[in-house]
Amino acid sequence: MSRAALLVLADGRFPAGGHAHSGGAEAAVGAGRITDAESLEAFCRGRLHTAGLVSAALAAAAVLGVPPRELDAAADARTPSPALRLAARKLGRQLTRAARATWPSAELDALAREFPKGAHQPVVLGLAARAAGLEAVDAAYCAVYESVSGPASATVRLLSLDPFDATAVLARLAPELDRVADQAVEAARNVADEGTDALPAASAPLLEIAAELHAAWPVRLFAS
Repeated sequence: MSRAALLVLADGRFPAGGHAHSGGAEAAVGAGRITDAESLEAFCRGRLHTAGLVSAALAAAAVLGVPPRELDAAADARTPSPALRLAARKLGRQLTRAARATWPSAELDALAREFPKGAHQPVVLGLAARAAGLEAVDAAYCAVYESVSGPASATVRLLSLDPFDATAVLARLAPELDRVADQAVEAARNVADEGTDALPAASAPLLEIAAELHAAWPVRLFAS
């Protein structure tokens, strides 16, 4: 196993389509909930402990061999917003394409056949990590980092926020990323005995509502 594969998978330049999505930051900026580094940090912290935790647990469970169909259904149940479900599947489809080209895998090939419109992105992330020879905790770290780095990067573009300030936000959140990743892996390990109900279902109603409003904007910089 090469742990350097984690750097490839988590790299923002990996062609998985994440650059086109703000993780809800564009809607939050439009509503005045993100205005500076302090409010960005609050937004990212909330996203980390809700959507980030759920995504990390799904990804870790996929690495551990939980069937993708079961995890995809669990992801659907934890994503009330149709707009977010659509975004997750689009990102999943793009990640599947990138991962199959990077780490050829029979499991990824089967996933592409089973979900031609894309499985939920965290499920694909876990299978990509598995194909790369990574562990459940690696996939969890990738997911939690994505949950905050996407909004931070998007806010730099949306508000012309100083990128140094945005990076400092991510650094301050690092200890919480550690804790959430560990929590996600622990939950994923419980799936073998308890089924997918063991996975966290931390809700973020404002993110879901904002996603639906954002999807109706006639002009927007990001897809979600």
